[in-house]
Amino acid sequence: MTSTLTTPPVSRGMRHRRPRRSPVPFFAPLVIWAGAAGVLALWWSDTGSVVGPAGWLTGAGRITGLLAGYACAVLLALMARIPLLDHTIGTDRLARWHALGGRCTISLVLAHTLLIIWGYSLTSHTGLVSQTSTLVLHYPDLLKATAGFLLFLATGILSARAARRRMSYETWHYLHFATYVAVFLAFGHQLSNGADFVGNRPARIAWYTLFLGVAALLAWYRFAVPVRRGLRHRMRVSAVRPEAPGVVSVHLTGEHLDELGGEPGQFLRWRFMTRGLWWTANPYSLSAPAHPRHLRITVKTAGGHSAALAHLTPGTRVWAEGPYGAFTANRRTTPKVLLLAGGVGITPLRALFETLPGQVTLVYRARRPDDLALRGEIDAIAARRQATVHYLVDKAAGHPSPLTAPGLSALVPDLASHDVYVCGPPGMTQTAKNALREAGVPARRIHHESFAF
Repeated sequence: MTSTLTTPPVSRGMRHRRPRRSPVPFFAPLVIWAGAAGVLALWWSDTGSVVGPAGWLTGAGRITGLLAGYACAVLLALMARIPLLDHTIGTDRLARWHALGGRCTISLVLAHTLLIIWGYSLTSHTGLVSQTSTLVLHYPDLLKATAGFLLFLATGILSARAARRRMSYETWHYLHFATYVAVFLAFGHQLSNGADFVGNRPARIAWYTLFLGVAALLAWYRFAVPVRRGLRHRMRVSAVRPEAPGVVSVHLTGEHLDELGGEPGQFLRWRFMTRGLWWTANPYSLSAPAHPRHLRITVKTAGGHSAALAHLTPGTRVWAEGPYGAFTANRRTTPKVLLLAGGVGITPLRALFETLPGQVTLVYRARRPDDLALRGEIDAIAARRQATVHYLVDKAAGHPSPLTAPGLSALVPDLASHDVYVCGPPGMTQTAKNALREAGVPARRIHHESFAF
């Protein structure tokens, strides 16, 4: 079934202004690669001639060790929730960089370990087992580094997709704190044993500056800022209201909430200070524009944490970290915008629907008419801003899906000239993105942000 609320597709009172594209997503990878080049330059400057198999193996071990140490600092910086990176690159994109970097780091750590043991064993004419025992037990800080190495391996195994699917978000999140311990344990041995640092004071200062700088960013943005904001804003639950089967809106009040700077399309990590929920902070999008005294999230039951939100009592204290994400109006590049929502993916798009300037069309898909959460609000916004809304409800088997290039093109004339914001279940999102590309929408105009990090 398709239901359409159509009014003249011109937004009155909303002047289109093309946002400036941030250079950060372009320059951030360049800075990372420049740092890696600097690490290689450090090895080159401290290396004379490389002679024989032992020299080549040991040299390769030094290179991989330096790169692994540098990669650890980069991994931690990517997940430090630095607003400049998070609000321009996007949380999910940073998470993908982090995941790719994590696999590379573990590979470098493994290569460093094997190459150093092999190279040293050739130099000293001893067996691999004997050389391993000598390194671990008799070299400064190597025993701690071995423990860190094992923690890295364990974290990598638990982060694999097959293992990740078998554990809750909360468990996975807290297990990742082992990475901090692993870096701390492994850090010392580079300075005490690394040929590139022993006797090289500028290199030691640079390495300390890198890691202490990243540690300061983590301490500030991951811990100090959330605590400071929790004390400042004093948020509490004011009401919980049903919106659709299995979907509720949680209304929150607080002080100076405008200082949070939450934009439509962004999310926060919410910690509800009640039994069973206080120990974890889960990501939920704002489902309405932020107000100095009120915020709202709309959540669908998808697990124990989200199900428990329906039973929150007014007055429950709330701590929030954020806002996060780059799924905002700043991604828009044209005056025409299509918002494509599936199920509870309407949450951030409802806030964008109210605030985006220009000509905006909303396509909202659900399984049943009863599942169209926030429909009354959406209709009121559409009437007020003179926009177009298409409600799509799954049809009986045998009917074509509207999430195809021809189907979307029929709903949205001149589709290829639109920016498209997509939010919904992973399967629906991928189907929609494929259909949009087939319909001629450039990839740079298809905007999507995932919570799968």
